Amino acid sequence: MSLLDIEALNLRHGLLEAVRDFTLSVAEGETVALVGANGAGKTTLLRAIAGAHRPSAGTISFDGVDVTRVAAYRRVQMGIALVPEGRRLFPALTVEENLLVAAQRRRPGRWTVDTVIEAFPMLARLRGRRAATLSGGEQQAAAIGRALITNPRLLLLDEVSLGLAPLAVEDVYRSLASVIAEGATVVLVEQDLTRAAAVADRVVCMLEGRIVLEGAGSELTREQITEAYFGLRRSQALDA
Repeated sequence: MSLLDIEALNLRHGLLEAVRDFTLSVAEGETVALVGANGAGKTTLLRAIAGAHRPSAGTISFDGVDVTRVAAYRRVQMGIALVPEGRRLFPALTVEENLLVAAQRRRPGRWTVDTVIEAFPMLARLRGRRAATLSGGEQQAAAIGRALITNPRLLLLDEVSLGLAPLAVEDVYRSLASVIAEGATVVLVEQDLTRAAAVADRVVCMLEGRIVLEGAGSELTREQITEAYFGLRRSQALDA
């Protein structure tokens, strides 16, 4: 059964059409990776699902309910949580305080300050540290934890590995894997194609606001994803 259904969605930035006639369903418990070059519309799509960007056409349904015009804070209450690009923690607050702020809107569920820190062990020694003093990987772990503590049914992750050192990426994904293994439904934007294919049940490649390739992460080759990512197959067809 689908938890998220997007039908014929169009998203604009002024005159620019960022996402065009986009249709996608995500099953409960599925992990979907969105990949594509800068400007493909991935971040805009996540923001629309979370309620931070209003569509010009089309619908977004969550667990069978049309949420296209539902406010972002209501979507959090329904179980949709977004970890935005750049993390956007409260810099002057400690890690624990950032978690507790989000916990004020939490739904019933297993995620608490203690269980988040159990899932992201690097945060244990950082509970009392201000967010502004954390490394990029530590901030990303805290940002994912802040979203989890709301006990979402759908977790949206924007640019998980962007700007992180390789070891930090390993740490974050190790913890994220445990979250996914518990049956979380995840839609993530990822620039690392190998990482995206490894962690996702399904990879969706976007180009100029449209889906140009879709398939199981275990079945798509890096060459197929790269060609779709840069629009090489379409260019070859036009040149033929």
